[in-house]
Amino acid sequence: MSASQTSDVPTLLVKIFGKDRPGITAGLFDTLAAYSVDVVDIEQVVTRGRIVLCALVTKPADSGEGELRATVHSWADSLKLQAEILSGTGDNRPRGSGRSHVTVLGHPLTAESTAAIASRITATGGNIDRIFRLAKYPVTAVEFAVSGVETAPLRTELATAASHIGVDVAVVSAGLHRRAQRLVVMDVDSTLIQDEVIELFAAHAGCEAEVAEVTERAMRGELDFEQSLHARVKLLAGLDASVVDKVRSEVRLTPGARTLIRTLKQLGYQVGVVSGGFTQVTDDLQERLGLDFASANTLEIVDGQLTGRVTGEIVDRAGKARLLRRFAAEAGVPLAQTVAIGDGANDLDMLNAAGLGVAFNAKPVVREAAHTAVNVPFLDAVLYLLGITREEVEAAGLT
Repeated sequence: MSASQTSDVPTLLVKIFGKDRPGITAGLFDTLAAYSVDVVDIEQVVTRGRIVLCALVTKPADSGEGELRATVHSWADSLKLQAEILSGTGDNRPRGSGRSHVTVLGHPLTAESTAAIASRITATGGNIDRIFRLAKYPVTAVEFAVSGVETAPLRTELATAASHIGVDVAVVSAGLHRRAQRLVVMDVDSTLIQDEVIELFAAHAGCEAEVAEVTERAMRGELDFEQSLHARVKLLAGLDASVVDKVRSEVRLTPGARTLIRTLKQLGYQVGVVSGGFTQVTDDLQERLGLDFASANTLEIVDGQLTGRVTGEIVDRAGKARLLRRFAAEAGVPLAQTVAIGDGANDLDMLNAAGLGVAFNAKPVVREAAHTAVNVPFLDAVLYLLGITREEVEAAGLT
């Protein structure tokens, strides 16, 4: 029966709540089946072992409503459940135009922060149609289905709220595109891995502190990336090429990195990395993690030693955005279906070019410019922004 066919039809909202156990849903509809009603809508939620089951059905013919009510209440009483039956007309009112998914990450998620997000949604003219939990650990992630307001202004409003109340919020438009094939491209240093690769090399050259200072200034956007890269690499001149293997062994993946990539690959996503670091490390990561794409700068090695120079095209801020577009074209994925993840100022062009740009534990200038921010130390939390639940993540790990 279509929405137009039920708009003026008398309906009953049957609500059952109490301690959950197997067979409640089947039992309710077995009871209703005796009255030849049509099912218009069903919603069921189980929270901490308590069930709330709502069934919207057409009223029975031939004045059978009273008997239906008595029978449902008797069945519920037999299972020590409570029943409520409300008369009305038709289905839910049509949802407003403009539909979005709002994902909220909290560590923890407090009542105060939830109230603030809900209030901001209402203030934009949006209506919360549904809420459900995506994950309970290592962070609490919930998703709001919102209608009545366009995605862009809702995202702007909630991004401002999130920065003040200490939660991470992502707002994406609803629709089939959310289930389409996607491409995820990540920065490497301090995103996919916990380290800054050039600092690992610098430690072997005895100039770690000097390099770290320049790196930090570059990531804050205070220095031109290409100039800072050449200045830092120059300090590595004379290092034996065997240091490459040592640095590879020292690289530490960010918590959740393997889970993120494994889950994305199980879902058919393509995954790549772009780095202002070096191919001597990213090539190894690509092989180890099964990445589809990888691009970075290349340290020049001559006669078994680092020369203090890089070769080829520099992967800088503009270069990362250019590579995102190239990877998307090669993957056959529209740019609107790409996700970019990064932490530094040299990631900004890439984050802005992607359909969804995620600032991961990023510098303030990056958090303010990105579509959304994740400020928990688990890279796989990005999965929740894509509507993937913790149960699906765990299932992907078992296959």
